[in-house]
Amino acid sequence: MRKSKGFTLIELLIVMAVIAILIAIAIPSFRGMQNEARKTKAQGDVRVVKIAVESYYKNHNNEYPAAANYQATLLAASPRILESNLYDPFGLTSTTAYVYALGTGSTGVSDAKYYIIYSVGPGGAGSAAVDNATGVVTVSSADAGAIWDSNGHL
Repeated sequence: MRKSKGFTLIELLIVMAVIAILIAIAIPSFRGMQNEARKTKAQGDVRVVKIAVESYYKNHNNEYPAAANYQATLLAASPRILESNLYDPFGLTSTTAYVYALGTGSTGVSDAKYYIIYSVGPGGAGSAAVDNATGVVTVSSADAGAIWDSNGHL
């Protein structure tokens, strides 16, 4: 009787099926880890922007930067506050900035008491606002995934 030195077709198919099952289990958890990493990045970036805005406020006559092109303002400030633009990992494009808004009801930087910075979050539709008179933050219920920070409160 002759001894076979290779694998049979059945053995190879079983090994390939086992590998396919392991890959099918691993891919969803990998995607979940990527989403968690994006959330963590957004939380850190929002904190960095908040610190930069507070620093700007202290060094520029107690006025917050204007909402339009706020990152350019922070980049050009003296002393230097922000080293590079920060982009929302959940934005529509890879160059979508975090949203920065002055308190609703303020007429400009001179009377703004509150501000909010937020990421649209994993759903891509999150939003938030802060009332300039009370400092109360309102987060959209359409997508509770908005990641935000403010000098206001809930």
